[in-house]
Amino acid sequence: MITKKEHLIEYFMSGIKNTNEFKIGIEHEKFIFDLKTNKRINYQKILKMFKALYEFGWKPIFENENIIGLKKSGKSITLEPGNQIELSGDKLNNIHEACSESQHYLFELKQVLQNLNFKMVSAGFDPISKISEVPNNPKKRYEIMTKDMPSGGSLSLDMMYRTCGTQLNLDYDSEEDFVKKFKVINSIVPISIALFANSSIIEKRNSNYLSYRSKVWQNTSRGGLPEFFFDNVDFEKYSDFVIKFPILFIQNKDKYISGKKYLFSDFMNGKIKEIENKLPTENDLTIHLSTIFTENRLKKYIELRSMDACGWDCLCAGPALNTGILYGNLDEAFELVSKWDKNKIINAYLEAPKKGFNTQLMGKDLFYWTSVFISIAKKGLENRDIVGKNGYNETNYLNHLKKIIDNKTTNADHMIAKFSKNENLIDLYDK
Repeated sequence: MITKKEHLIEYFMSGIKNTNEFKIGIEHEKFIFDLKTNKRINYQKILKMFKALYEFGWKPIFENENIIGLKKSGKSITLEPGNQIELSGDKLNNIHEACSESQHYLFELKQVLQNLNFKMVSAGFDPISKISEVPNNPKKRYEIMTKDMPSGGSLSLDMMYRTCGTQLNLDYDSEEDFVKKFKVINSIVPISIALFANSSIIEKRNSNYLSYRSKVWQNTSRGGLPEFFFDNVDFEKYSDFVIKFPILFIQNKDKYISGKKYLFSDFMNGKIKEIENKLPTENDLTIHLSTIFTENRLKKYIELRSMDACGWDCLCAGPALNTGILYGNLDEAFELVSKWDKNKIINAYLEAPKKGFNTQLMGKDLFYWTSVFISIAKKGLENRDIVGKNGYNETNYLNHLKKIIDNKTTNADHMIAKFSKNENLIDLYDK
């Protein structure tokens, strides 16, 4: 049972791994549309898609009698609130393996979608649908989230039903290592927003944002970038944060109960009458941690959550950038961000969704800082020097980012230019 702060600290301590055991996990979401109608596919069509994926070895995941996802080996496909699908990848050793995993998955998915006359959109925000047009599904927790989330953030339902992101999960080898990594990743969130901006079109028009997804997440209940995240957060500080954080829902057997009246400390103190004052298990803690929607968060590993979903060109680039920084060249990155003013970082964070590379941070624009961190990552990947079957090391996956820097044009800029010229919905779908 989880009844005191020390239990949370022990939970995070149990995530410590030796450096040679470090893994890389990638999660990425996709919107799926029916080409006949240009509308998001409903749950019945999701089931058709899932059934077709059985041929590739995927097996169903059930919630009661409903299929809510698929699994194969160490990876899974999960169903998000608006029927976005998310690949939760296996824990892999390097970017070569992670990129190969995504390539195989997308190959399988594209075969299935083509046969069903469905199409994929790899963007941070649904570029076509109004929120009233987005379907839902029978996953139980989403009923509570849909009801409770809007009270804490004006764009919470947009987050649930109309956003897609790319997430990276990385390990730490000590509490000190976590402190450094957490400070670095929170400090460079504005850079991630600007560099991976890919949500400029909403409801078939220019949103006037480069990353509208990031704007939405800044106005989402339980989200954002807390100021204290820049204060060398250790396991105890993060535990205090978790204990004082409101509960979103509680899973009691096969039922989900709203937690909006309670903090996690109430759960730990046996004060929740709706579940007969039961105390939380480690599984309850895991659920609670997964409903903290900040830009980055801690479980038994670190989750980086600030990148818009994107197509194949950049799908490997984001993980490569962050892996190079955090696994290959952490000290240089930490020394640099330790000199930054947290208030200026937060201001850049708030401005980056709209201004992109033109956002100012510490007297320089984000274009400058992005170039600096790509160089830091390149050194880090060279330090790792892990050569794949293709004969090159992980620095090769930074090439997409170098093109962005050379051309000063992001995926969002490309989409604005292309769609504004033609206003053809076909331009929004993955090729």
